[in-house]
Amino acid sequence: MLELAETSPKHHAVLWKQPLRDGRRLRIRPVFPDTCVSGPATLEGVGGAVIERWEITCALDSGQIRIDGLERTLTDVFVRITDLEGQTRTQVLRPGDPQLDLAAEATGLPVFAYLWIGLEHILFGYDHLLFVLGLCLLVRPVQLIPTITAFTLAHSITLGLATLNGLTLPGPPVEAVIALSIVLLAREALALQAGHDTLISQKPWLVAFGFGLIHGFGFAGALSEIGLPPAQEFWALLLFNLGVELGQILFVSLILALALTLWRLAAGSKGLSKLTASYAIGTFGMLWFIERAVGFV
Repeated sequence: MLELAETSPKHHAVLWKQPLRDGRRLRIRPVFPDTCVSGPATLEGVGGAVIERWEITCALDSGQIRIDGLERTLTDVFVRITDLEGQTRTQVLRPGDPQLDLAAEATGLPVFAYLWIGLEHILFGYDHLLFVLGLCLLVRPVQLIPTITAFTLAHSITLGLATLNGLTLPGPPVEAVIALSIVLLAREALALQAGHDTLISQKPWLVAFGFGLIHGFGFAGALSEIGLPPAQEFWALLLFNLGVELGQILFVSLILALALTLWRLAAGSKGLSKLTASYAIGTFGMLWFIERAVGFV
C-alpha cells in the first residue's frame, strides 16, 4: 500500500507498507516523477509488515507514479493520494499496469476492483485451488455444495476478523499449515480409494470448515498487501470474498467438466485419474510444506 498525504504546498508525506513473505520483502519500489525530491526514510516493523516513511517535494499533477518491479509479481498495490483540501484519489496498480498517470482524470472509487482482486487471488492461489481439488476427490457429488459452502463460510469468518478487527496470525506458520492441509486431504483421498472410511469422507464439511479458518488467514495476508479503502472496508471485503467464491465455483465447474469428459472418453479411467490427482496434490502439498517450514524454523 502506498499513501501520499500533502502536508503543505508541494510537500507530501509518503507511507509505503509492504507485508513480509517468509520474512522477506518483495523487491518492488515506488518511483515518483523526476521533479520529485525525496527526503531520508525511516523503517519500522508492524505485525508482519514493514512500513517505510519519508517525504517528497514536488507537485503531483503531472508525470507518473510507478511501482518498479511490480510487473514481476502476482500482487497488487493500493495507492491513495490526499491533497491539502482533503480530496482523495485512489487506484489499484497491477502487474500488467503498474503506473498511475497523475495528469489523467481520476476514475471512480476502486471498491469494485476488489471483486476482480478476489477472483485473481483464488485463480492464482494454487495452494487454495489444490485444497478445493482435494475436497472434490473426497466427497460425493451430493456433499460437494455443503462442503465447499463450509469452506467458504469459515475462511470468510477469519478473513473478516483479520481485516476488520485486526486478528492476525504469523504468516509463515499459516502458510505452512495450509500446505499441510493439502497433504492431509491427499492422504485421506488415497485411503478412501483403498476402501477405508475416513473422518473427512464421513464429515467433509467439518474438516472443510476447520481448515477454512486457516485458509482465511492466508487470504487476509494477501489482502493486507493492498489494504482496504477507508470508509468502504466492509464493501471492499464483501466484494473480495465474492470474487474468491466466484473463482472457486469456476474452478470446481472446470474440474467436474474435465473429469466427466475424461471418464466418458476413457471408460475405466476414473480410479486411475483420482489416484493420479491424489498423488499430485500430495506431492505439491509436501513440497510447499517443506519450503515454507524451512523458511521460518
